[in-house]
Amino acid sequence: MKFDIEYIEKLSKVLADNDLTEISLEDGEQAITIRKDVVVAPAAVAPAPVPAAPQTSAPTVEAPKAEVKKGTPVVSPMVGTFYSAPSPDAAPFVEVGSTVAKGDKVCIIEAMKLMNEIESEVSGKVLEICVKDGSPVEYGQVLMYIEE
Repeated sequence: MKFDIEYIEKLSKVLADNDLTEISLEDGEQAITIRKDVVVAPAAVAPAPVPAAPQTSAPTVEAPKAEVKKGTPVVSPMVGTFYSAPSPDAAPFVEVGSTVAKGDKVCIIEAMKLMNEIESEVSGKVLEICVKDGSPVEYGQVLMYIEE
């Protein structure tokens, strides 16, 4: 089979009549792909202003949350698994309300079967622990907040 102009025109008509965006055919060593450019951006842009009104009220709701998280963040220096205690049956290194000194161990991040003890860089009171025990953490993720 040879792909002639009439055959290509028929494929184009099938594409248009059936709301398809692409047709691909192969016949031995020959192959053809017919694509139709689809412009949906103008249709997608029109509804965007409608949800904009609720977004203007959302920051007033979220603003107090940002104020609650005061203090110095303790961030993960690596990707791994967060552990709040040295072993499953041991007490956690710190809890909300605990007082820590600079250099105190606050948690462990397991990475590649190595247990990395994370130390506090400031002295103060633990305000919030942001990660659950045994949860995966990313590099730079906030683990907890300490109020100096």
